Amino acid sequence: MKPNYPSKTSFLKTLGPGFLLAGAAIGVSHLVQATRAGADYGFLLLWVLVLACITKYPFLEFGPRFAAATGDHLISGYRKMGKFPYWTFIIITVGSMFIIQAAVTIVTAGLAERLFGLGWSSFTWSFAIIGVCIALLLIGKYPALDKTMKLIVSILGLATLTAVILAFGEGRMEKAISIAPPEVWNKAGIAFIISFMGWMPIPLDASVWHSIWTKEKALGNKRKTTLKEAFTDFNIGYLAAAFIGLLFFLMGALIMFGSGISFSGNGVEFSGQLIDLYGKTLGDWSKPIIAVAAFIAMFSTTLAVTDAFPRVISEIYAEGSKAKTPKSKWKNYRINVFLIPGLSLLILFFFTASFTVLIDFATALSFLSAPFLAWFNYRLITGKQTPKEDRPGKLYRLFSIGCFIILIIFNFIYISTLVG
Repeated sequence: MKPNYPSKTSFLKTLGPGFLLAGAAIGVSHLVQATRAGADYGFLLLWVLVLACITKYPFLEFGPRFAAATGDHLISGYRKMGKFPYWTFIIITVGSMFIIQAAVTIVTAGLAERLFGLGWSSFTWSFAIIGVCIALLLIGKYPALDKTMKLIVSILGLATLTAVILAFGEGRMEKAISIAPPEVWNKAGIAFIISFMGWMPIPLDASVWHSIWTKEKALGNKRKTTLKEAFTDFNIGYLAAAFIGLLFFLMGALIMFGSGISFSGNGVEFSGQLIDLYGKTLGDWSKPIIAVAAFIAMFSTTLAVTDAFPRVISEIYAEGSKAKTPKSKWKNYRINVFLIPGLSLLILFFFTASFTVLIDFATALSFLSAPFLAWFNYRLITGKQTPKEDRPGKLYRLFSIGCFIILIIFNFIYISTLVG
């Protein structure tokens, strides 16, 4: 009897969690932080973008690897490891999810008003955007999220690449290189580097989201996802997120660096400044391209985050109770898909005018928690919960340890600047 190897068609059906990861990643970290890095410092911080993507790679990859190897998500793994990993993750999640939801939504709201020009306030747009996301998730469930994100990431990649190619004209590269960048090794510069790395290309919390999405995909396909499929799917999504992050960085460096314009702290004004400056440099005809690319980037993030946190909370609840049936999980998901965005809207009601401060705080929090999650994921993927044949090899382990050390070093640098 011939072995039942997955066909090319069935393999294509396993693709999806990686696109969700890319959709969640391509948002504030790219549109705001990467563009600000290029706009404020030129090409000086390119190494930060590259380092962030490299050092987070193994620990994010361990999420889908664990799900493919064990058929379960990282939350279950944390619980079996002990109280400290499990409760540390819960504290990190609960402590950041409302701010993250609020931060990505308010940027999306600013871009929506700029794109559609209906005269709505940021809060009104935030309410409407969250409503659309909730409707899509409750009506279409995971399959709708999966298909929508594939389309969004594909369109976004093409739109952003087009804008960057256009930005290379008229000697902008030579001009950007010729301008001396400002000093970065001071308190403000280091704080920005940490906030830049915090969400570039995505927080390490997303490894948990990815493991849940991988499990959901396998349930939908009614067969186990192989390690090779999970690895390929992850790489497609992660490399797409890293590449598009580079594109937004280049747009900031080529078009905005040396312009003398400082960013506003208001979401709508920030979006307007961003699009107007591109229009002045590339021509008014380019504004729709930039506006659409930016809005799609942020809507994809808001949609993914609106799904991820309720899904995580419902799984946490299931781990701590006997209610682990799909019906009980779906019930908890429906409650939290209203509760978490609802509380985030309250944050926006009071802090709409200072969204960049909100973003810097949330990204710094994500970076400070990164070593904890990185170590938990490493212990899980190299420990007894993961089958021996699915564990990473010696060289990959050494690479992971090196990345972990870099994350710790930057945490100490950031803490020393706060104390000093």
